[in-house]
Amino acid sequence: MPTVAVDKAELWERLGQEFTTEEFDTLCFEYGVELDEDTTAEVEEAIKKGLPAERPQLKIETPANRYDLLCIEGIARALKVFLGKEKAPRYMLVYPPKGESDLLTVTIHPETKQVRPLFACAILRNIKFTPRSYASFIDLQDKLHQNICRRRQLVAIGTHDLDTLKGPFRYEARAPKDIKFAPLNKEQEYTAEELMNLYESDKQLSRYLHIIRDSPVYPIIYDAEDRVLSMPPIINSNHSKITLNTTNVFIDVTATDQTKLDIVVNMVATMFSEYCAEPFTIEPVKMVLPDGTTKISPDLSERTMLAHASYINSCTGLSLKSNQVANLLSKMSLFPNVSTTNADEIEVSMPPTRPDIFHECDIMEDAAIAYGFNNLPHTFPPTTTVGQPSVINKLSDIVRLEWALAGWVEVLPLTLCSHEENFAFLNHEDDNNTAVKIANPKTLEFQVVRTTLIPGLLKTIRENRSHSLPLKIFETGDVVFKDIKRERQSRNERHAAAIWCNKTAGFEIVHGVFDRAMKMLEIPRISSSDSNAETGYYMKETSDPMFFPGRAATIYYRSPPLRRKSSLEKLKQDAKTIIHVHDDLVLGTLGILHPSVLEKFDIQYPCSAVEFTLDPFKKETQKIWTNDE
Repeated sequence: MPTVAVDKAELWERLGQEFTTEEFDTLCFEYGVELDEDTTAEVEEAIKKGLPAERPQLKIETPANRYDLLCIEGIARALKVFLGKEKAPRYMLVYPPKGESDLLTVTIHPETKQVRPLFACAILRNIKFTPRSYASFIDLQDKLHQNICRRRQLVAIGTHDLDTLKGPFRYEARAPKDIKFAPLNKEQEYTAEELMNLYESDKQLSRYLHIIRDSPVYPIIYDAEDRVLSMPPIINSNHSKITLNTTNVFIDVTATDQTKLDIVVNMVATMFSEYCAEPFTIEPVKMVLPDGTTKISPDLSERTMLAHASYINSCTGLSLKSNQVANLLSKMSLFPNVSTTNADEIEVSMPPTRPDIFHECDIMEDAAIAYGFNNLPHTFPPTTTVGQPSVINKLSDIVRLEWALAGWVEVLPLTLCSHEENFAFLNHEDDNNTAVKIANPKTLEFQVVRTTLIPGLLKTIRENRSHSLPLKIFETGDVVFKDIKRERQSRNERHAAAIWCNKTAGFEIVHGVFDRAMKMLEIPRISSSDSNAETGYYMKETSDPMFFPGRAATIYYRSPPLRRKSSLEKLKQDAKTIIHVHDDLVLGTLGILHPSVLEKFDIQYPCSAVEFTLDPFKKETQKIWTNDE
């Protein structure tokens, strides 16, 4: 969760009263945030020692989806409403005296679709900054950049002194060599190409260069006199930088995600609109979109949602009337109105500062917070149930216990692995119909969800090469496969796998440990040619590039009949038996790993491996206890 540091004395001043650390900690808990630290003691200790010290601060952890609590302005505003000291403000768009025709215009050029196609903006008029409010203004932008903006990849914010610029503005995309301006805190002008080289060594800005570096065009904002405002998401221009003397602020927001764009522009504008001469007012801007249509930005309209007192009561165990629920919701900066036609219905309006509310359950949660979680009644559940282990976990525990008793060591590798480890390293090809792939992997090590346990076991052996031989390890865990027949397009399978690593291959060792697992699962071994056997497992030599030629086997399983067969079914089964046809399942594989596989995992000793699925051994179970569809 984000941690916001606020000036303690300023917060007390805003709230109109002082709290002890314990009292404020309780208040934070009641509202749903957490007081992480009070630096008062540290500051006093530093002052006693004659060391320089800042003013005491309160460090508050806020929920990740409450962007309105990322600055002291939002925290103080929310707590004052929660304490009943003031009503929640209504944010308004205020047009210039001549109306819409007098609005500042921003024209968005079609070339911006190649890099950052979305744009929003707002104006704060007659604003008065203090050193603290100015620092808070900059800090809120940083916190939004790190949080919802995903380090400027999805959204980037720019703020400018409007009095240094002349409208209308243009949002364009140009080739890097055609862009030239003096960046923030520099007097010399640079081309965009030169800026990329200049900021490579900058500790902060270098983290954002990759966002647009490879693009043929860079986004750029100009005023009517071709003066640059900013080159998002990298840097603003020095010409329009904000100072303590700035009175009119132009906010520009560029993005690749429309929802996050709307949230961010609303958050920056509403949080600091309290410093305007007319508090909580924002001047809109007319945007001319690439298709010629116009749009007013920002959109501060309130969303409405229907809530029901009966639903809130059923979730919280309370017996509140609609008007009582409405009073609770008012404490959470919402605007409820009880329906005149249905006493159970409450129409709730959400201000633009509350994008975290998606469903009636979110409204219920706010009502519960306002009532006080500690004040909710304690009741016994109306039903009693007895837990039981899932069938597949019970099977896994049987195998795990038996292999551990046999002296094998259980390991727990990661479920994600690289594409190469899952396919090329095992001499397998990807058919694009097997593995679930991560759409935007952060590193090359986590590209796919594993379809086999072998890579994880081999990596464990590689990292433990210094241990004495033999290394005998195993794992029971889930692998994931694509399955277009299912609603979620994938399915989990529980596998068990073991690897023996020694100076000799040890094929007979893994064969024996597999046989032991089958014995404990009460699965008899049968001959592949035994057509009369109703159930059991057997092996057949196979050709798998992961294994040494002639030293690999496929394990088959013949599942028992689930119910008593009819005469017709019995006749069909007898016919299959005569012609030696069975619907046997492929359970897994067993063999000596190919030297090329071991070489790719940097292992110098021969290894034998066995892997099989546990899913076919599940008894017939009600679907409510399974993951089946």
